[in-house]
Amino acid sequence: MTIEEEIFKRTKVDFDKLLRYGFKMDKSLYKYSKNIIDNSFRIDVEIDKNGIVSGKVYDLAFGDEYNNFRIENSGIFAYKIESHFRKLLEDIKSNCFVEEAFISKQANRIAKLIKEKYGDSPNFEWEKFPGYATFRNAESKKWYGIIMNIDKSKLGDDFSLEVEIIDIKLEPEEISDLLKKEGFYPAYHMNKKSWITIILDDTVDDQDIINLIDKSYSYTALGRNNSTREWIVPANPKYFDIEKALKESNVITWKQSTDIKVGDIVYLYVAQPYSSIMYKFKVLEVNIPYDYKDKNIKISRIMKIDLVTRYEKGKISFTKLKSFGINAIRGPRYMPLALSKYISEYMSE
Repeated sequence: MTIEEEIFKRTKVDFDKLLRYGFKMDKSLYKYSKNIIDNSFRIDVEIDKNGIVSGKVYDLAFGDEYNNFRIENSGIFAYKIESHFRKLLEDIKSNCFVEEAFISKQANRIAKLIKEKYGDSPNFEWEKFPGYATFRNAESKKWYGIIMNIDKSKLGDDFSLEVEIIDIKLEPEEISDLLKKEGFYPAYHMNKKSWITIILDDTVDDQDIINLIDKSYSYTALGRNNSTREWIVPANPKYFDIEKALKESNVITWKQSTDIKVGDIVYLYVAQPYSSIMYKFKVLEVNIPYDYKDKNIKISRIMKIDLVTRYEKGKISFTKLKSFGINAIRGPRYMPLALSKYISEYMSE
């Protein structure tokens, strides 16, 4: 690992702050220079559009690049140069970068999506492994995801490279199928029969990972071993007129994108202008093959659901959902037990 990689690990650049710090734009690079040791050496720092930092030191007396400070045990003078180099990079980091929870961009995106969907922040539980973070179901306190930074050789690769992975819990049959695909590995440090590892280097699409995390999350939910599980599923009135469909029949078909089973309960959350849970359905049939694509929607399977109850607009509003820890509904998610009890006790059916 280079000095730059070490210092800027788990950070994200703020490009506006770079300019205020004194960086200058040169094509697609941000550049900054500083003379050190009585103007006898110069440090040049470049940051590209992806936020990758690289630095060089030049001996101004000879006009040559000076690299000895990168060599271990290369002497007192080289150590002095390294100290100046590190001090400048640390100052740039302090003034122009923000701390991130994880190293890779995808790991940070996934953590953000988990926070938006379930309200769960990463828990850094081990002092010995500061980069390892668990995601726990707030009600059951069970893990449904673990992000770790490891050497890629531990996944069976022939070369050494630090990467981040996420372990999630799935059914054995699905694990077997996924292991045939790129980006999936036998679970690292977890039971390989019920957990799988996904590498977070953009090999696997964010949405595909979130869909799998939905399943892992559902296995940690209180009451998941009961015959009935409950889900909140988003509905956009711009794409589908639910009331028109229900006038023809109380049984309708709906996109299925998670581990919903026959007998489960689905609450449809209708987006703006309603922003409320407005329907309760029981699932009659699942995994019905379906092929539909346009620029906004892709559907490969649907389920058949039967209307149980209607709720008035605003009665189970998004504001109410937030009070139960639901900060966003971007896809199917498990119904919190406390919210389920609230609806059962206070919403007339």
